Order: sequence, then structure tokens, then C-alpha cells
Amino acid sequence: MEIRLEPLEGADAGIVLLGLDRPAAKNALGRQLLREFRGAVQALGADQAARVVVVHSLVPGVFCAGADLKEREGMSQEEATGFVKGLRAAFTELAELPMPVLAALEGAAFGGGLELALAADLRVAGSETRLGLVETSLAIIPGAGGTQRLPRLIGASRAKELIFTARRLGAEEANRLGVVDRVVPAGQALESALALAREILPNGPIAVRMAKRAIQEGLALDMAAGLALEEACYAEILPTTDRLEGLAAFREKRKPRYKGQ
Repeated sequence: MEIRLEPLEGADAGIVLLGLDRPAAKNALGRQLLREFRGAVQALGADQAARVVVVHSLVPGVFCAGADLKEREGMSQEEATGFVKGLRAAFTELAELPMPVLAALEGAAFGGGLELALAADLRVAGSETRLGLVETSLAIIPGAGGTQRLPRLIGASRAKELIFTARRLGAEEANRLGVVDRVVPAGQALESALALAREILPNGPIAVRMAKRAIQEGLALDMAAGLALEEACYAEILPTTDRLEGLAAFREKRKPRYKGQ
């Protein structure tokens, strides 16, 4: 197995770890890993108990080294096209999960590895993380969403500079540019991402999902259409028992007990 899903229990029930575990190839994105990754993401999409997903590496010193270039070298042009299309679809499926997705980065996150992280909602990086969209140095372009997600995240000019130069960034510079959201001491990215997940966990799960949808889909719309989307998302929350529970908990000065209903 190269992908491991681990639902947490007890007070952390609702948090699911999605772990990359291909140590022999530094989590390089090959055919088997891609198949398992897409299967895991599809399972998460159908899991009503999953409230927050944390993507991380089980391999010390690396998040994901990018595409498996040794495997790619043996592909025909048609096979390479199909594989990259599969990567693009996989990361889109991750981005479109209804619950928040956090990425915990340690070590290298280059090419497709960074594209994977960009498909998450938030990114936490250990201080020794190195990352970049380095594809132009290999005479290709980021083909799994990088040319679209990075400029939406940090602006077109900055994204062009990073992609045109194939620049490799340290964690602090990536944080200043907005590529990652938090930098923590090396080795603590996963624990920091879990701490963030634990802040999200007590909140109404349907409300969090609707907030994600309103933000994510609204960014592609003009203001009037975005406000209409917000209204539609709010309308889905109004009939829920969680909304009534939130009001009751506020009135009774206690912690709410949300059930995702």
C-alpha cells in the first residue's frame, strides 16, 4: 500500500489522515500511488463522518518529490498524456472534497508534490521544507493544476516568476509569498496541522462544508453571482438540527453537540 487512510478516534473523531507512503521513491507520483490516491479521495467524499482531512507523508524528510520520472521515461506520449490527465483529475477531486483539507509539508515538495499541496485548502510547512513548481527545468509545464491554482493563490505575476524560473523556495519565503499558510519548526507540521484541524472540528460540519463551497465556487463568479451562491448555501443550513442546536447551546451557555444533521 502506498496510500494510507487513518480515521482518528476519541476526541479527534472526524479527522482523517491521508498518508503518502512510498519510501523507495520519495513518494513520487507513479501509477499505483495515483490509483490508490484516487480511491482514497473517493472514499473520503462518501464518508459523512469525515470532517477534516490532513494530507501528510509517512516517509521522513519528504512530502512528495513529484512525478515518478523513471516511470514516466518508459511511457509513450499517449500514456504520458493519460497519466498527467489522471493526476490533474485526482488533485481536482481532492480540491472538491466537501470538507476542509489541510496539507502538512516536511522536506521536499516539488512539481506534482507541490501541485498536490496546492489542491488543499490550507498548507502548514516545517521550517526545512523546500518546494517549487520546477517543471520548466525539465522542458514541460506544471500539468496537474499548478498553472491555475498557484496564480489564484498568490497572483499572476508572482506565479509566473516562480514557474518561469523553476525556482525552489524555502519555507519562510513560501510563507511570505502566500504559497504556504504557516511555518512551524521542522518535524512539527503534522502536529500543527492537527491542531488546526482540532480548531475546525467543534464547529457545525454542514456549516463548514457550506462555507467552503461558498468561498471556493464564489471565487469564479462576479460579486452578484457570488452573493447569490452564498444565499443558496445559507438556505441549505437553515433547516438543519445543528443550527437549532447552536442557538440552544448559545442560550444555555454550553458547548454545542453537532451531529452533521
